Amino acid sequence: MAGSTGKLAAEMARIASACPIDPLRPHIQLQTFLKSLATHPRLTPAAVRAAQALERNEMQKKFALTDKTLKPASAVLHYEKLAEGVEKSMQGIKRPWWKVFLGIW
Repeated sequence: MAGSTGKLAAEMARIASACPIDPLRPHIQLQTFLKSLATHPRLTPAAVRAAQALERNEMQKKFALTDKTLKPASAVLHYEKLAEGVEKSMQGIKRPWWKVFLGIW
């Protein structure tokens, strides 16, 4: 039993070390959470399988997003604007106050 627990912990630690760092929330990291799970005394195989599924993007492959979902008729550019906003915020670029005030993108 101890050998299998060690293998589970090693696999979880490997997955944790492969996680990218989130630049938008430096104080909350998935890597830190998975490392703490790796040292948990009651680490289960199901938890390791869930982390492996996250690592392999299994849900994204299983439930692929269609163009209709990514570009809804009510707001065709919504997700493009969202991605642009995230990229600019990572660079420290803000929208001018007047665009925020007037609701202009």
